Amino acid sequence: MIGKLTGILSDKNPPEVIVDCGGVGYEVNVPMSTFYNLPATGEKTSLLTHFVVREDAQILYGFGTAAEREAFRQLIKISGVGPRTALSVLSGMSVTELAQAITSQEPGRLVKVPGIGKKTAERLLLELKGKLGADIGAPAAAVGDAQGDIQQALVALGYSDKEAAAALKGLPADVGVSEGIKLALKALAK
Repeated sequence: MIGKLTGILSDKNPPEVIVDCGGVGYEVNVPMSTFYNLPATGEKTSLLTHFVVREDAQILYGFGTAAEREAFRQLIKISGVGPRTALSVLSGMSVTELAQAITSQEPGRLVKVPGIGKKTAERLLLELKGKLGADIGAPAAAVGDAQGDIQQALVALGYSDKEAAAALKGLPADVGVSEGIKLALKALAK
């Protein structure tokens, strides 16, 4: 199995890149989160990979972080979720956002990803509960319970995750949920 590629990035054509390793160019499919963090063409890069062998194809999938690769591997274990769907999920949301959606069991976040319907989102949440959210979501869970509740409330009110996160930065660390929501809404209204 090919676990890692290090070489010169010779071509970028989303979602595929070509990594030249000692004169051999490997075609690697990457999620957009990895693609945006790649260096310019002609520069050295390193990707963690997952190699899929099927009857009709051999495909390499590449990732910038071990967390992305682990999330991909967990996703493709689910019945009805193939590598392309897993790439779509990782292209549509970060691993942390996916872990938060799983931990809080919010299918609405997954439905926003192209190609993921309500039933698939619910199946993903059910299958990944305790597997992905517990491991990868640990840094996200470090945010205080009140902060997490405030962010969820803002997202439920229609604000994006980025807007909610920006509003949380301006709040005192020891603020309560109801007071925090009021202060965040005032900050967002400006």
